[in-house]
Amino acid sequence: METLTNCPVCEKSDFQEFLTVEDYTVSHQQFQIQQCNSCRFLFTNPRPAEEEIGTYYESQDYISHHDDAKDLMSRVYNSVRDYTIQQKIKLINTHSFQKGTLLDVGCGTGSFAQAIQGNGWAVNGTEPDSGARGVAQGRLGNQVYENIYSTELAGQQFDTITMWHVLEHVHRLNETLEWLYAHLKPNGLLVIAVPNPESHDAAKYGTFWAAYDVPRHLYHFTKSTMKLLLGKHRFEVKKTLPMWFDSFYVSMLSTKYKDQKIDMIDSGTTGLLSNWKGRVAGQKEINTSSIIYIIKKK
Repeated sequence: METLTNCPVCEKSDFQEFLTVEDYTVSHQQFQIQQCNSCRFLFTNPRPAEEEIGTYYESQDYISHHDDAKDLMSRVYNSVRDYTIQQKIKLINTHSFQKGTLLDVGCGTGSFAQAIQGNGWAVNGTEPDSGARGVAQGRLGNQVYENIYSTELAGQQFDTITMWHVLEHVHRLNETLEWLYAHLKPNGLLVIAVPNPESHDAAKYGTFWAAYDVPRHLYHFTKSTMKLLLGKHRFEVKKTLPMWFDSFYVSMLSTKYKDQKIDMIDSGTTGLLSNWKGRVAGQKEINTSSIIYIIKKK
Protein backbone atom coordinates (compact mmCIF):
# COMPACT_ATOMS: atom_id res chain seq x y z
CA MET A 1 0.00 0.00 0.00
CA GLU A 2 1.07 3.58 -0.64
CA THR A 3 -0.19 6.78 0.99
CA LEU A 4 -0.44 10.12 -0.79
CA THR A 5 0.82 13.01 1.30
CA ASN A 6 0.03 15.72 -1.27
CA CYS A 7 -3.16 16.31 -3.22
CA PRO A 8 -2.65 15.33 -6.88
CA VAL A 9 -4.51 18.45 -8.02
CA CYS A 10 -3.37 21.34 -5.80
CA GLU A 11 -0.36 19.75 -4.02
CA LYS A 12 -1.67 20.75 -0.56
CA SER A 13 -1.44 18.22 2.29
CA ASP A 14 -4.51 18.94 4.44
CA PHE A 15 -7.06 16.12 4.02
CA GLN A 16 -10.21 14.94 5.76
CA GLU A 17 -12.04 11.61 5.70
CA PHE A 18 -14.91 11.53 3.21
CA LEU A 19 -16.13 7.91 3.12
CA THR A 20 -15.05 4.39 4.03
CA VAL A 21 -16.02 2.05 1.18
CA GLU A 22 -15.74 -1.71 0.73
CA ASP A 23 -14.22 -3.37 -2.30
CA TYR A 24 -17.30 -5.43 -3.19
CA THR A 25 -15.79 -6.94 -6.35
CA VAL A 26 -12.59 -8.71 -5.28
CA SER A 27 -11.00 -8.31 -1.85
CA HIS A 28 -13.86 -7.06 0.41
CA GLN A 29 -11.31 -4.86 2.14
CA GLN A 30 -12.25 -1.42 3.43
CA PHE A 31 -10.69 1.63 1.76
CA GLN A 32 -10.73 5.29 2.73
CA ILE A 33 -11.76 8.03 0.36
CA GLN A 34 -10.23 11.33 1.48
CA GLN A 35 -11.00 14.89 0.45
CA CYS A 36 -8.53 17.70 0.04
CA ASN A 37 -9.54 20.60 2.30
CA SER A 38 -8.12 23.09 -0.18
CA CYS A 39 -9.49 22.11 -3.62
CA ARG A 40 -12.06 19.45 -2.51
CA PHE A 41 -10.54 16.71 -4.68
CA LEU A 42 -11.59 13.17 -3.70
CA PHE A 43 -9.12 10.28 -3.86
CA THR A 44 -8.64 6.79 -2.45
CA ASN A 45 -5.92 6.97 0.21
CA PRO A 46 -4.03 4.85 1.08
CA ARG A 47 -4.17 2.72 -2.04
CA PRO A 48 -2.42 -0.31 -3.57
CA ALA A 49 0.84 0.59 -5.27
CA GLU A 50 0.96 0.44 -9.06
CA GLU A 51 2.80 -2.88 -9.04
CA GLU A 52 0.21 -4.39 -6.66
CA ILE A 53 -3.07 -3.12 -8.15
CA GLY A 54 -3.35 -5.91 -10.73
CA THR A 55 -4.62 -8.42 -8.16
CA TYR A 56 -7.65 -6.17 -7.53
CA TYR A 57 -8.77 -6.64 -11.14
CA GLU A 58 -8.71 -10.44 -11.00
CA SER A 59 -12.43 -11.11 -11.15
CA GLN A 60 -14.90 -12.26 -13.78
CA ASP A 61 -17.12 -9.48 -12.45
CA TYR A 62 -14.76 -6.92 -13.98
CA ILE A 63 -16.70 -6.82 -17.23
CA SER A 64 -14.55 -4.48 -19.35
CA HIS A 65 -11.77 -7.09 -19.38
CA HIS A 66 -13.83 -9.86 -20.98
CA ASP A 67 -16.69 -10.31 -23.43
CA ASP A 68 -18.56 -13.09 -21.66
CA ALA A 69 -22.24 -12.71 -20.84
CA LYS A 70 -22.60 -15.25 -18.05
CA ASP A 71 -24.81 -13.31 -15.62
CA LEU A 72 -27.43 -10.55 -15.59
CA MET A 73 -24.94 -7.70 -15.16
CA SER A 74 -22.72 -8.77 -18.06
CA ARG A 75 -25.76 -9.40 -20.28
CA VAL A 76 -27.06 -5.89 -19.55
CA TYR A 77 -23.59 -4.43 -20.16
CA ASN A 78 -23.18 -6.22 -23.48
CA SER A 79 -26.72 -5.50 -24.66
CA VAL A 80 -26.24 -1.73 -24.59
CA ARG A 81 -22.57 -1.70 -25.62
CA ASP A 82 -23.13 -1.71 -29.37
CA TYR A 83 -25.57 1.19 -29.12
CA THR A 84 -23.29 3.26 -26.88
CA ILE A 85 -20.32 2.58 -29.16
CA GLN A 86 -22.22 4.09 -32.08
CA GLN A 87 -23.10 7.10 -29.93
CA LYS A 88 -19.42 7.52 -29.04
CA ILE A 89 -18.41 7.42 -32.71
CA LYS A 90 -21.03 10.03 -33.55
CA LEU A 91 -19.80 12.23 -30.70
CA ILE A 92 -16.17 12.01 -31.84
CA ASN A 93 -16.99 12.70 -35.49
CA THR A 94 -19.01 15.74 -34.41
CA HIS A 95 -16.35 17.31 -32.19
CA SER A 96 -13.12 16.32 -33.94
CA PHE A 97 -11.27 18.77 -36.18
CA GLN A 98 -10.78 16.00 -38.72
CA LYS A 99 -11.16 12.23 -39.07
CA GLY A 100 -7.61 10.94 -38.74
CA THR A 101 -5.59 9.20 -36.03
CA LEU A 102 -7.09 8.08 -32.73
CA LEU A 103 -5.60 6.60 -29.57
CA ASP A 104 -7.97 4.75 -27.24
CA VAL A 105 -6.27 4.64 -23.84
CA GLY A 106 -7.41 1.66 -21.77
CA CYS A 107 -9.22 0.07 -24.69
CA GLY A 108 -10.21 -3.13 -22.85
CA THR A 109 -11.08 -5.86 -25.34
CA GLY A 110 -11.15 -3.33 -28.18
CA SER A 111 -14.85 -3.19 -29.08
CA PHE A 112 -14.97 0.60 -29.42
CA ALA A 113 -11.54 0.80 -31.07
CA GLN A 114 -12.52 -1.80 -33.66
CA ALA A 115 -15.80 -0.03 -34.42
CA ILE A 116 -14.28 3.41 -34.91
CA GLN A 117 -11.49 1.90 -37.01
CA GLY A 118 -14.25 0.59 -39.25
CA ASN A 119 -15.60 4.14 -39.41
CA GLY A 120 -12.43 5.35 -41.13
CA TRP A 121 -10.11 6.25 -38.26
CA ALA A 122 -6.51 5.03 -37.97
CA VAL A 123 -6.56 3.55 -34.46
CA ASN A 124 -4.03 2.64 -31.79
CA GLY A 125 -4.90 1.41 -28.33
CA THR A 126 -3.37 0.74 -24.94
CA GLU A 127 -4.47 -1.85 -22.39
CA PRO A 128 -2.50 -2.98 -19.31
CA ASP A 129 -4.47 -6.21 -18.76
CA SER A 130 -2.74 -8.88 -20.83
CA GLY A 131 -5.86 -10.97 -21.43
CA ALA A 132 -7.97 -8.06 -22.62
CA ARG A 133 -5.03 -6.71 -24.64
CA GLY A 134 -4.73 -10.01 -26.46
CA VAL A 135 -8.41 -9.87 -27.47
CA ALA A 136 -7.99 -6.25 -28.61
CA GLN A 137 -4.90 -7.15 -30.66
CA GLY A 138 -6.91 -9.86 -32.36
CA ARG A 139 -9.46 -7.22 -33.37
CA LEU A 140 -7.12 -4.37 -34.31
CA GLY A 141 -3.83 -6.01 -35.18
CA ASN A 142 -0.62 -5.32 -33.31
CA GLN A 143 -1.25 -1.62 -32.70
CA VAL A 144 -2.44 -2.24 -29.12
CA TYR A 145 0.25 -1.65 -26.50
CA GLU A 146 0.59 -2.20 -22.77
CA ASN A 147 0.55 1.50 -21.85
CA ILE A 148 1.07 5.01 -23.20
CA TYR A 149 4.81 4.80 -22.47
CA SER A 150 5.38 2.05 -25.04
CA THR A 151 8.19 3.02 -27.41
CA GLU A 152 5.93 2.63 -30.46
CA LEU A 153 3.87 5.63 -29.33
CA ALA A 154 6.78 7.87 -28.33
CA GLY A 155 6.97 10.01 -31.47
CA GLN A 156 3.30 10.08 -32.38
CA GLN A 157 0.64 12.79 -32.09
CA PHE A 158 -3.05 12.04 -32.46
CA ASP A 159 -6.09 13.89 -33.78
CA THR A 160 -8.21 12.38 -31.00
CA ILE A 161 -7.42 10.62 -27.73
CA THR A 162 -10.17 8.85 -25.79
CA MET A 163 -10.29 7.60 -22.20
CA TRP A 164 -13.59 5.88 -21.48
CA HIS A 165 -13.70 5.31 -17.71
CA VAL A 166 -9.91 5.11 -17.52
CA LEU A 167 -8.51 8.27 -15.90
CA GLU A 168 -9.85 7.26 -12.48
CA HIS A 169 -7.61 4.15 -12.65
CA VAL A 170 -4.31 5.88 -13.46
CA HIS A 171 -1.66 5.99 -10.73
CA ARG A 172 0.55 8.61 -12.40
CA LEU A 173 -2.21 11.15 -12.88
CA ASN A 174 -0.26 14.33 -13.58
CA GLU A 175 2.37 12.54 -15.62
CA THR A 176 -0.39 11.00 -17.74
CA LEU A 177 -1.99 14.37 -18.45
CA GLU A 178 1.38 15.81 -19.45
CA TRP A 179 1.81 12.89 -21.85
CA LEU A 180 -1.67 13.48 -23.28
CA TYR A 181 -0.89 17.14 -23.88
CA ALA A 182 2.38 16.31 -25.65
CA HIS A 183 0.78 13.62 -27.85
CA LEU A 184 -2.40 15.48 -28.84
CA LYS A 185 -2.24 17.59 -31.99
CA PRO A 186 -2.77 21.37 -31.54
CA ASN A 187 -6.37 21.18 -32.79
CA GLY A 188 -6.86 17.72 -31.31
CA LEU A 189 -9.76 16.40 -29.26
CA LEU A 190 -9.40 14.76 -25.85
CA VAL A 191 -12.44 12.84 -24.59
CA ILE A 192 -12.52 11.73 -20.95
CA ALA A 193 -15.46 9.92 -19.34
CA VAL A 194 -15.54 9.37 -15.57
CA PRO A 195 -18.10 8.65 -12.83
CA ASN A 196 -19.64 11.63 -11.05
CA PRO A 197 -19.83 11.45 -7.21
CA GLU A 198 -22.16 14.47 -7.19
CA SER A 199 -24.93 12.61 -9.06
CA HIS A 200 -28.27 11.66 -7.54
CA ASP A 201 -27.47 7.92 -7.55
CA ALA A 202 -24.18 8.58 -5.75
CA ALA A 203 -26.01 10.54 -3.05
CA LYS A 204 -28.70 7.86 -2.67
CA TYR A 205 -26.46 4.80 -2.41
CA GLY A 206 -23.65 6.40 -0.39
CA THR A 207 -21.00 3.86 0.57
CA PHE A 208 -22.74 1.27 -1.64
CA TRP A 209 -22.44 3.40 -4.79
CA ALA A 210 -20.81 1.02 -7.24
CA ALA A 211 -18.89 3.71 -9.13
CA TYR A 212 -16.64 4.38 -6.15
CA ASP A 213 -15.20 0.94 -7.06
CA VAL A 214 -12.31 1.13 -4.61
CA PRO A 215 -9.41 0.51 -4.84
CA ARG A 216 -9.49 0.30 -8.65
CA HIS A 217 -10.85 3.85 -8.81
CA LEU A 218 -8.04 5.93 -7.36
CA TYR A 219 -9.78 9.28 -7.92
CA HIS A 220 -13.38 10.49 -7.82
CA PHE A 221 -13.78 13.54 -10.05
CA THR A 222 -16.37 16.25 -9.61
CA LYS A 223 -16.87 18.79 -12.40
CA SER A 224 -14.98 21.45 -10.44
CA THR A 225 -11.97 19.28 -9.60
CA MET A 226 -11.80 17.91 -13.14
CA LYS A 227 -11.60 21.46 -14.48
CA LEU A 228 -8.92 22.36 -11.95
CA LEU A 229 -6.83 19.35 -12.90
CA LEU A 230 -7.20 19.90 -16.64
CA GLY A 231 -6.46 23.61 -16.32
CA LYS A 232 -3.26 22.77 -14.49
CA HIS A 233 -2.17 20.89 -17.62
CA ARG A 234 -3.23 23.56 -20.15
CA PHE A 235 -6.48 21.89 -21.16
CA GLU A 236 -9.98 23.36 -21.05
CA VAL A 237 -13.40 21.73 -20.98
CA LYS A 238 -15.48 22.75 -23.97
CA LYS A 239 -18.59 20.75 -23.15
CA THR A 240 -19.97 18.13 -20.77
CA LEU A 241 -22.24 15.34 -21.97
CA PRO A 242 -24.19 12.59 -20.18
CA MET A 243 -23.80 8.83 -20.25
CA TRP A 244 -27.47 7.97 -19.81
CA PHE A 245 -27.13 4.20 -19.40
CA ASP A 246 -24.54 4.43 -16.62
CA SER A 247 -27.10 5.54 -14.05
CA PHE A 248 -29.06 2.30 -14.54
CA TYR A 249 -26.05 0.01 -14.64
CA VAL A 250 -24.42 1.62 -11.59
CA SER A 251 -27.72 1.57 -9.70
CA MET A 252 -28.16 -2.14 -10.43
CA LEU A 253 -24.71 -2.90 -9.07
CA SER A 254 -25.31 -0.64 -6.07
CA THR A 255 -28.48 -2.49 -5.07
CA LYS A 256 -26.59 -5.77 -5.43
CA TYR A 257 -23.88 -4.50 -3.07
CA LYS A 258 -26.44 -3.17 -0.62
CA ASP A 259 -28.91 -6.08 -0.54
CA GLN A 260 -26.89 -9.00 -2.00
CA LYS A 261 -29.29 -9.08 -4.96
CA ILE A 262 -30.23 -6.76 -7.80
CA ASP A 263 -33.39 -4.73 -7.19
CA MET A 264 -34.63 -3.96 -10.71
CA ILE A 265 -37.42 -1.63 -9.55
CA ASP A 266 -35.21 0.40 -7.25
CA SER A 267 -32.34 0.62 -9.72
CA GLY A 268 -34.65 1.50 -12.61
CA THR A 269 -36.38 4.22 -10.62
CA THR A 270 -33.09 5.59 -9.33
CA GLY A 271 -31.57 5.56 -12.80
CA LEU A 272 -34.47 7.52 -14.25
CA LEU A 273 -34.45 10.03 -11.42
CA SER A 274 -30.69 10.45 -11.60
CA ASN A 275 -30.88 11.18 -15.32
CA TRP A 276 -33.80 13.56 -14.86
CA LYS A 277 -32.06 15.46 -12.07
CA GLY A 278 -28.80 15.41 -13.98
CA ARG A 279 -30.14 17.08 -17.12
CA VAL A 280 -29.06 20.57 -18.13
CA ALA A 281 -32.52 21.95 -17.25
CA GLY A 282 -32.20 24.17 -14.19
CA GLN A 283 -28.42 23.76 -14.12
CA LYS A 284 -25.46 25.11 -16.01
CA GLU A 285 -24.05 21.66 -16.74
CA ILE A 286 -24.84 17.96 -16.87
CA ASN A 287 -24.80 16.23 -13.47
CA THR A 288 -25.51 12.61 -14.39
CA SER A 289 -24.03 9.38 -12.98
CA SER A 290 -21.12 9.57 -15.44
CA ILE A 291 -19.94 12.58 -17.43
CA ILE A 292 -18.15 12.85 -20.76
CA TYR A 293 -15.75 15.80 -20.91
CA ILE A 294 -15.04 17.27 -24.35
CA ILE A 295 -11.58 18.80 -23.99
CA LYS A 296 -9.24 20.91 -26.11
CA LYS A 297 -5.82 22.44 -25.58
CA LYS A 298 -5.84 26.05 -24.37
